[in-house]
Amino acid sequence: MSPGPPEFDVAVVGAGLMGAATAWAATRRGLSVAVLEQFDAGHDRGSSHGSARIVRRAYPDPLYIGMTGRAMELWNELETDAGTQVLRVVGGLDHGRLREPERLASGLAAAAVPHELLPPEEAARRWPGLRFDGPVLFHPEAGTVDAAGAVAAFLERAGARGADIRHGTAVRRVTPLGEAAVRLETAEGATLTARRAVVAAGAWTSDLSAGLVPLPELTVTQQQVFHFPRRDPAAEPWPIVVHKDALSTYSLPGGRDGGPFDGRKIAEHDAGGPTTADTRDGKVDPAARDRITAYVRQWLPGLVPEPFNEATCLYTSTANDDFVLDRSGPLVVCSPCSGHGAKFAPLIGELATELALGGAAPEPRFTLAAHAARR
Repeated sequence: MSPGPPEFDVAVVGAGLMGAATAWAATRRGLSVAVLEQFDAGHDRGSSHGSARIVRRAYPDPLYIGMTGRAMELWNELETDAGTQVLRVVGGLDHGRLREPERLASGLAAAAVPHELLPPEEAARRWPGLRFDGPVLFHPEAGTVDAAGAVAAFLERAGARGADIRHGTAVRRVTPLGEAAVRLETAEGATLTARRAVVAAGAWTSDLSAGLVPLPELTVTQQQVFHFPRRDPAAEPWPIVVHKDALSTYSLPGGRDGGPFDGRKIAEHDAGGPTTADTRDGKVDPAARDRITAYVRQWLPGLVPEPFNEATCLYTSTANDDFVLDRSGPLVVCSPCSGHGAKFAPLIGELATELALGGAAPEPRFTLAAHAARR
């Protein structure tokens, strides 16, 4: 007896930002969708929890500058669709010798993105409480996205359009059934079939895709973030800041995680130690806390240099920090994002849906073949 037709057009494995965004995009295209997430809704085990991730237009790479434009459009569409706010636009600042603000300004100018290049004295006048020692790039189209709120909004709208969303459902095996279908088996032994499976499993991607697609090496690290209170909680929030010099740091308004006084979230970028999705310990490194506290004393005099909250999260990174977004048979691999993907979530969901519908890879640099060629 031959098997019946697949139960769904698309099965999405993982309901973090990328998986949830894919479900939203696919249901907007009229596709039948199942979403399988191993943890409960709102969990903090991956890379999509918390109330604040950076959105920005400034990149040294024209490819990503262009992508940020479409991503911002889609964030606005989500807010309209869901009737809720997930973006907080406060502007963005880039400074430090290794951040090369002049180069960033040239890239934004070429893309017609509004920006200003300021001397340090002018930047300090505009944003008291921050300290600068060189040119500062300001661009207004930057701020934060509420990661947990965005996941909830994506899934709520996908569910309203008929998506079958299953939390607490771990996928243990993905089996292609030729080129036109795939079977997923859960930890409980249940199965479902779909025409396409989108693996958006973040730090679990390698485990689920091993032997099925030629993934590049993906490095999982545990990052540490800290929240500091502002000396004047009633003041206007500062822009997000990316600063590269002796340390490579970022800071942003913390949202709910920043407490009732809207504290500041600060971290080193990509300074975490190697781990795995299932063996991370969730412990903050005291040396990292000391480095960030010293940084606050030197560069952020508008903060009280005593963290009131701290947390960890996971990065899943490629060797060159480019995304992975490609199809192999009925499987779509959806972007381990190397610590800079949250801002692109609705765009990645849109592109993953195009792949599931049979479209070409959206960017040659993101293909499995391109990553393999760099090994």
